[in-house]
Amino acid sequence: MSRGVVRTTDPARFGRVAVLLGGTSSEREVSLNSGANVLDALRARGVDAFPVDGIPALIDLLVQRGVDRVFNILHGSAGGGEDGVLQGLLDAYRVPYTGSGVLGTALAMDKVRSKQIWLALGLPTPRYVRLTRGGDVHAAVRALGLPVIVKPSCEGSSVGVTRVFDASELDAAAALAARYPGELLVEELIRGQGEDAGEYTVAVLDGVALPSIRIVPAGEYYDYHAKYVAEDTRYLCPGLDGEAEAEMGALALAAFEALGCSGWGRVDVMRDGQGRNFLLEVNTAPGMTSHSLVPKSARQVGIDFDALCWHILETSLAGGEGA
Repeated sequence: MSRGVVRTTDPARFGRVAVLLGGTSSEREVSLNSGANVLDALRARGVDAFPVDGIPALIDLLVQRGVDRVFNILHGSAGGGEDGVLQGLLDAYRVPYTGSGVLGTALAMDKVRSKQIWLALGLPTPRYVRLTRGGDVHAAVRALGLPVIVKPSCEGSSVGVTRVFDASELDAAAALAARYPGELLVEELIRGQGEDAGEYTVAVLDGVALPSIRIVPAGEYYDYHAKYVAEDTRYLCPGLDGEAEAEMGALALAAFEALGCSGWGRVDVMRDGQGRNFLLEVNTAPGMTSHSLVPKSARQVGIDFDALCWHILETSLAGGEGA
């Protein structure tokens, strides 16, 4: 949902901009990489931007009134900036920021709650079982059938995720996911043969769905290595054509808005061999590294990286939540 973004060509309009990066979540290294790129892009356009590592350092600046605006590029929860805690803090200090507000970030970070909302609205998402700590992962798989994905409910960047094809792998998968805070999610693994089947992502910028990206890893899956290390992952943009592309974009936008998200973000989708789309999750502060997907999609519509960072910062000039 667009919040009535104010456009500007004057970098002074933004004031002193803290690029919030790093933090203490499991996605710290990705965030440091993303933040360095954003910082360079904003400075190249004349913005008075400076790095701030983590929320405690930001609090000191807020108390001192040393920041006018925050470009949030923290990733994850538990010290990351995607779970609503940071947004509540900034709202309390009346400091504008990029990305979704308290509700959108909190819901999007929790994959179980995201699914509950989507299903209530009739939006497609893979079947799942919510698993409390110590819960019976084998019973969950009996309900869903194999194969499944076992993952923490509140992590990103493929952290703690295991694809399980045999029941003998379940205990190890649950133990890995349980290393991270929160509940576990056991989810039906969407697969399918077909030219268009596979994993997709759709960036959202100021209420508009950008061209989809079909992700084709060299290995079997788009895991942490394929996302941030490998150089042989292929990204096809747009991922689809015609009506299929329009349908996926509309679904992504509906999923984004259903969670109360705003500003910018990214919606991950699986497509099966019958051409059916299934929502996986919404990222409210997506990566901005050399491997990241939002910049790739933006380039498809003529927005280079520096301009993308500027446009994202412009969303913090809007009225309403987060401004």
